[in-house]
Amino acid sequence: MAESMDTGESTEYGVQGMMVESRMEGRREGWRGAPGRFRFDWGGAFANLGRMDTPAPKSERLLSLDALRGFDLLWILGGEGIVRALLALTGWAWVDAVAGQLKHVAWHGFQAYDLIFPLFLFLAGVSTPFSLRHRLGVADRKATVAKIVRRGLLLVLLGVIYNNGLQWKGVDQMRFCSVLGRIGLAGMFAQLIFVYNAHRLRRLWWWLGGILVGYYVVMTTAAAPGFAPGDLTVEGNFASHVDRLLVPGKLHRTIHDPEGLFSTIPAIATALLGIFAGLWLQKPNEEVAPWRKARRLALGGLLCLALGGLWDYAFPINKNLWTSSFVLWAGGWSFLLLAAFYALVDVLSWRRFGFAFAVIGMNSVLIYMAGKFISFGFTANALLGGVAKALPAGQELILAVGFVAVEWLFLWFLQKHKVFLKV
Repeated sequence: MAESMDTGESTEYGVQGMMVESRMEGRREGWRGAPGRFRFDWGGAFANLGRMDTPAPKSERLLSLDALRGFDLLWILGGEGIVRALLALTGWAWVDAVAGQLKHVAWHGFQAYDLIFPLFLFLAGVSTPFSLRHRLGVADRKATVAKIVRRGLLLVLLGVIYNNGLQWKGVDQMRFCSVLGRIGLAGMFAQLIFVYNAHRLRRLWWWLGGILVGYYVVMTTAAAPGFAPGDLTVEGNFASHVDRLLVPGKLHRTIHDPEGLFSTIPAIATALLGIFAGLWLQKPNEEVAPWRKARRLALGGLLCLALGGLWDYAFPINKNLWTSSFVLWAGGWSFLLLAAFYALVDVLSWRRFGFAFAVIGMNSVLIYMAGKFISFGFTANALLGGVAKALPAGQELILAVGFVAVEWLFLWFLQKHKVFLKV
């Protein structure tokens, strides 16, 4: 599940559309030896860990956005496995509590794992003012809109490829709904709303409220055939009924798809919340002090949590249906995490902390897709399998950490040589 899984306009590298950019010229810190004979210099690599050796930005770019995106993705790229392996090794109560949060709620309710997807979409919204607002003054609106639509549809296509591979199984055997598809469509419509209201930003509040209230009204009054109006069960909810009518192919759970078409509508509101955060962060520091920005983000988060918690009594928090209360509840936690990362990374300048996660966040689409087609586990086992066997008690933990380390070093190598998959 922006500026990067990368779903936003590149503000630092000037990449348009989806492409892989590779610049191999210049110094290669971390590598030694004659051409064709590379030897990795671990000391050189980690001595320069905190330095962002990248081209000068064309516009503002916050390291905290890439860092938070990377932190978000870490949990589905192997972070969960590390926690579970640590629990198996130690049995510590606090690790058990964390591990208990690393699974989705079956239907109504919320756990930390349910935040991963909406947080990513929220960050796609945060990057929108940085990536698009400057284009509105120099580019034809029609060209900007066309670019937004192409990007959204491309993410839908990548989602289909992620679900089904590069093969045609026949329409009935294909799953067309996907995480990337929802990011593409929800992000696309949120960006279009922003573009057409960029000079009347107060209208964005009306869009946000209209989407949340409108979805609530439909879901609590409309009825699927054979069920009472407002039924919110897996079988009887109106969103799944619409998906069964309109979505070709198969749904993830046969009668319901958590990334379905109808429940993508409220996901637009998640991206809009991110746009509000991005507009606030984009204000010049001379106008709004950085610490004030962080405080306002935190206040916005607490307000969203309060509203989402109250709405839960009438319209339960539910990730599968992406209910309006879920939008606000997940948005509240997203605001709070953004406030924390912005304060730590961009205000207090914890650059090495930020960079460690940003390596993942800057190439998020690539690593998300790569996990489907590249066996990082095979490499981790080849490198650390002997050590793991020699320490049987910690074998699972060693391999889990090794898995994440292989992914991180893969992304670090690409970042070092300016190779980014941008959408």
